[in-house]
Amino acid sequence: MAVKIAFTGLSEQAARLRSQIDKNIAAVLDHQQFIMGPEVRILEEKLQKFCGAKHAIAVANGTDALQIALMAQGISPGDSIFVPSFTYTATAEVILILGAVPIFVDVKEGSFNIDCDDLKLKIAAARQRGANPKAVIAVDLFGLPADWKTLNAIARAEGLALIADAAQSYGAVAASGQKVGTLAPITTTSFFPAKPLGCYGDGGAIFTDDDDLAQAMRSIRVHGQGKAKYETVRVGMNSRLDTIQAAILLAKLEIFAEEIENRNALAHAYHKRLSAAVRTPEKPDGVISAWAQYTVRVHKREQIQTQLSADGVPTAVYYPLPMHLQPAYAQYGNGPGSLTVSERLSSEVMSLPMNPYWQPDDVETVCLSLLNALSN
Repeated sequence: MAVKIAFTGLSEQAARLRSQIDKNIAAVLDHQQFIMGPEVRILEEKLQKFCGAKHAIAVANGTDALQIALMAQGISPGDSIFVPSFTYTATAEVILILGAVPIFVDVKEGSFNIDCDDLKLKIAAARQRGANPKAVIAVDLFGLPADWKTLNAIARAEGLALIADAAQSYGAVAASGQKVGTLAPITTTSFFPAKPLGCYGDGGAIFTDDDDLAQAMRSIRVHGQGKAKYETVRVGMNSRLDTIQAAILLAKLEIFAEEIENRNALAHAYHKRLSAAVRTPEKPDGVISAWAQYTVRVHKREQIQTQLSADGVPTAVYYPLPMHLQPAYAQYGNGPGSLTVSERLSSEVMSLPMNPYWQPDDVETVCLSLLNALSN
């Protein structure tokens, strides 16, 4: 019978932290401040200290974080927002929710992140046809920081707002030594349970060093509230983080740096074992990825996944269809063949188990199964 490999380390992590999580939740049950209780404020302080940002604003989920960031920038109907096509729908849907227009950009083959050269071409083309470019949302896909030095330079030169979608990369560090949360004027993240830092429900956060933006985003997350509870100073939304989720995240944050180290060790073990046989993910020198996923590229993906599954090795595909080809967004793209790298990656990517509590035997099981499948 095949050994079952865990895709994540949530079970091991829960066992390790159970007593502290129970204690933290009990404290919330005792004080009964279930919405925006003291744990939320403490979490925000610890999150901003961890990454070095001046402000951390806890919100209900990562999608809301993106929407709030756009609202704080004054995005209006008809504005053009540049976004990579090879990403999750949340990055694109918030643009349309606000009545703005997504312009899809291709990604780099090695990093899976937005292609800055293609971004510049898309900006120039948008201006030429009379569009109203206002912002760029770039994604740190699978936990690897994008080329933020170049992205910041482009945004400044073009007069565009820049937002980092770090739903998968909180905990990562750029080659400059700066941590995710400080690499763009606004950074958003998600605490969905499967993220590197996840709660036991939905949650998210926004980071910035800009005092005015921070004030606006704190207002937006609570219905546009002003200084008084029933003073409404702007159109907002309801996006408060539940206190119990903050309490859970406080326990997890204490061991987060250790788990990031373990994720990098597992990625290194995969790379050492697999790089001669399969296209492994890029990791630039000096960069620490959060390794939300370890994603390889293969041909005959379904066949390989079937064989790995028979061996007890789970896999996942993020994402099988790029945004510009999705039914909900097709009218904003240029159809098949328009973003060739995104389309090719969507047909080839396959993510392997990423467990910060991995064991060498688990790595060997995964790698042997994949190598065997590749040889068939």
